Amino acid sequence: MDNKFKKNNMKTALITGATSGIGLEIAALFAKDGVNLLLVSRNEQKLGEIKNDFEQKYKIKVDFIALDLSVLQNIEKIDNYVNINNLQIDFLINNAGFGDFGKFLDRNMDKYFEMISLNITALTELTHIFAKKMLNGNGGKILNVASIAGLQPVPNMAVYGATKAFVLLFSQALNYELRKTNVSVTALLPGATATNFFNRADGANSRMTDMSMPPAKVAKIGYKAMLKRKNKVIAGFFNNIMGLSAKILPINNFSLQIVDKITENKG
Repeated sequence: MDNKFKKNNMKTALITGATSGIGLEIAALFAKDGVNLLLVSRNEQKLGEIKNDFEQKYKIKVDFIALDLSVLQNIEKIDNYVNINNLQIDFLINNAGFGDFGKFLDRNMDKYFEMISLNITALTELTHIFAKKMLNGNGGKILNVASIAGLQPVPNMAVYGATKAFVLLFSQALNYELRKTNVSVTALLPGATATNFFNRADGANSRMTDMSMPPAKVAKIGYKAMLKRKNKVIAGFFNNIMGLSAKILPINNFSLQIVDKITENKG
């Protein structure tokens, strides 16, 4: 390792969707704790800026790979990079993902295919690859970013909510399977967060934006839960109330009407 970086047995965290929002805030938390980073995002320029900033500020090593994780052939490129550079991934943060607002039949199927590839398939494959490596090595921790949208059906975000339900249930099942090992899987369930999520999802006018949490606060909640090997954590008091309501209320027209009102445009 270059002399300007800390030495010895520094750990490495692989973070997807790392150039903004929750992913960037989690990267900063790792950097402050002296953990090296392997960052993945489509924005090569932003990745380079983060690398320069973090290496100078925190004296850690930052690697990055600029690629689109919804193109599934790119997953292998991450594994190859790790193997070629002899990196040991101690933490995996599956943060990359996006949503889409609107009635299901009014939206574009190409966008849904991309969403399913990124939110579900890429996350599953990365977890499969690196959980195996962790299990065969010195252990590790995985944080999968789900959503409170995965706790119940979500009108106006039907596919997104379903992808996040997969992330939650998959993470909890895998964490149970690994309970007697030194590998853990934590699901982070944010609610609305003040990121670019709503703009990309055509939901900037949704009522949900009024309930947004700062991404730094969400990141810290997920980070601490992962270090404690919790199987899931809901970020924020109001979101915990919503999570409790989703558990108690039956799924019927009344409960769906409530969610519909929360996710619809303010007009």
